[in-house]
Amino acid sequence: MTPLLISLMLLQAAPAAPPAASRPFAYRGFTPGMIYRDFATQARAMAPTSNDILACQTMHQTAQVMDCGVRVRDPVDSALFYLSANVIEGRTSVISFVDSGAVALVRRTQDDMRRRLGAPLRKERSMWEWTKGRRFIRLNWRGGSDWRVISITLNDRDVMDRIAHYRPAATQSKPKPKP
Repeated sequence: MTPLLISLMLLQAAPAAPPAASRPFAYRGFTPGMIYRDFATQARAMAPTSNDILACQTMHQTAQVMDCGVRVRDPVDSALFYLSANVIEGRTSVISFVDSGAVALVRRTQDDMRRRLGAPLRKERSMWEWTKGRRFIRLNWRGGSDWRVISITLNDRDVMDRIAHYRPAATQSKPKPKP
């Protein structure tokens, strides 16, 4: 076979990965800033048993801010992990996946995220990040000699900024009298 024919065969055998700009900015079916209803539907569909219920707690002062969580199973690789979200005005500001396992968990997750999102735009010790505008997806990991804990965080800063509307007003302190 000629080198040209071999090259053509290799190109046909391995389809090129889509450029990062055309890849969806999502992980495991979740996107930063997604509508709560879509988050809840996806989370409930991934719950491994009917006993694993998506539980949400609203902020004490308002129902416009809530935190939700549930144990889920990934339909692709059957991994069990904890899924949580902070929801502001019906949109997710932060979605987190937390998982633990052997040392290989980090490499497997890194490979999966590179395949889905492309090369990370920011790398620091125990952290990779992909950014698109004011949204980011971040992978963090920690561990010991034979175990690891990973956290994948999806964040929408525009939604996160809305929390300022719900912070309690600061109380003014009285000036101290002069002696």
